[in-house]
Amino acid sequence: MEEMKKEFLPYKIICGPGYGEYEEKKSRFLASVAPVSSEEEAAAFIGSVRKKYYDARHHCYAFVIGRNREVTRCSDDGEPSGTAGKPILETLLGSEAVNGILVVTRYFGGTLLGTGGLVRAYTKAAQAGLADAKTAVMRYGKEMTIGLGYADVGQVQYLLEMQKTTISASRYTDKVEFDIRVPGEWEEKVRAALTEATAGRVGITVTGSGYYMDNA
Repeated sequence: MEEMKKEFLPYKIICGPGYGEYEEKKSRFLASVAPVSSEEEAAAFIGSVRKKYYDARHHCYAFVIGRNREVTRCSDDGEPSGTAGKPILETLLGSEAVNGILVVTRYFGGTLLGTGGLVRAYTKAAQAGLADAKTAVMRYGKEMTIGLGYADVGQVQYLLEMQKTTISASRYTDKVEFDIRVPGEWEEKVRAALTEATAGRVGITVTGSGYYMDNA
């Protein structure tokens, strides 16, 4: 059971774009961040950045795809080996966010920065881009339908609010049905609380399970 719990741990994703800038000795470093779920999407984003900044000298990048970081790639794009792609990738990995790409575009300012200066500049730009990007937590949860009588509606609504559980859909016919989604580890707790609050009158059916974006 413990291994199963580890398998469904929450994880962080990049879910919205970001942009950041850093300048070092008149060289400008422009960081562009985007959510991606495949290498094809990553390649398309790199292409769009190259097109947008067509006159720039370098477009260095890194991306991480998959809940367990199954795919990681980085490129120095002509910069000295290890001075651009690797620090961008390390910044991305350090954020613990997956399913995202970070491209840092460099406009050369006329002064050589050296390997240490390049690593610092690409890292700073990557950090600025990530700070601006939107992230979210993907959480494993259960979708459940609660069947109850009208007399228990107020009590159940109050209980769900206290549990910070949102009702995604409601149906009022000869009985009431609420659709809810709860983190997997909360399932038994929510079941027990609903059963106790209604003296066993509530019916609970699991209708689905999987990862969902936690907007809390």
